[in-house]
Amino acid sequence: MKLMAKTGVMLFMLLGLWGFHPALGSEALTVVLDWFINPDHAGLIVAKEKGFFEKNGLSVRFQIPSNPNDPPKLVAAGKADIAVSYQPQHHLHVDQGLPLVRFATLVATPLNALVVLADGKIKDIADLKGKRIGYSIGGFETVLLKTMLARHGLSLSDVTLINVNFSLSPSLFSGATDAVIGAFRNFELNQMEIEGRPGRAFFVEEHGIPPYDELILVAHRKSLSDPRLRRFVDALEAGVQFLINHPQESWELFLKNRKDLDDELNRRAWRDTLPRFALRPGALDRMRYERFARFAKDNGLIKSIQTLETYAVELP
Repeated sequence: MKLMAKTGVMLFMLLGLWGFHPALGSEALTVVLDWFINPDHAGLIVAKEKGFFEKNGLSVRFQIPSNPNDPPKLVAAGKADIAVSYQPQHHLHVDQGLPLVRFATLVATPLNALVVLADGKIKDIADLKGKRIGYSIGGFETVLLKTMLARHGLSLSDVTLINVNFSLSPSLFSGATDAVIGAFRNFELNQMEIEGRPGRAFFVEEHGIPPYDELILVAHRKSLSDPRLRRFVDALEAGVQFLINHPQESWELFLKNRKDLDDELNRRAWRDTLPRFALRPGALDRMRYERFARFAKDNGLIKSIQTLETYAVELP
């Protein structure tokens, strides 16, 4: 997502109004995306364009945030029905007291990675000793890096951390960093290859990080009994099934009224994201969430571990 920010800003006003008018007889739902529309949202887009939400009696409006940190906060404040969020951040939000509950999953695998230049001197994580590592957001990304380094006999004191904001791959290209943490494998790796500077990725789940859901859907704890949420999940599942069965037709639906997204980066990201969508969006892997909560607690990301049912559920 970070790499698409430049092209996405111009879409805010247009896409923020998309789907604003409820269909006659349908119940309205507002979904705040994590950022501007991109292939990570394919299941949602297909469900809307194929009319699956409408068939389930819903008129769904997608809202584009001006700040990617806002969506969960808007739901917590009762200003939106649903937000697209991330499992790691969700644990932090719950620990901070936000009344949010995960009720569905969009992307069911980590996308985050530690990335270096493929033709560079870094062939293994152990080669990072004494090197400069760029990051965008402290906290979670720092913990990821600490855990990955530890598996190879290194600590954060063995490297130099540089906040490159969201200029991850540019910092590699310029030589300002030797590696970056926080790169999304379906976007940054493709962007680097398109620009003729391919990257090598060290996937977080292969280097000591418990697997987690990347993109999830959260609602206010008080709204879990709202029957619209179950119908939303059913429509989303139909959208994902159609997406997997008909990827080319789904790509065309994704581009409907969004022709400016028809570029090489999005085509590659679409291909690489397709196998990562949750085929059963409403299903909850209890152990996955409990295991990651322990990891977050052990690494100081959260103060305490909440009872699972207070922050993640499978709707009846």
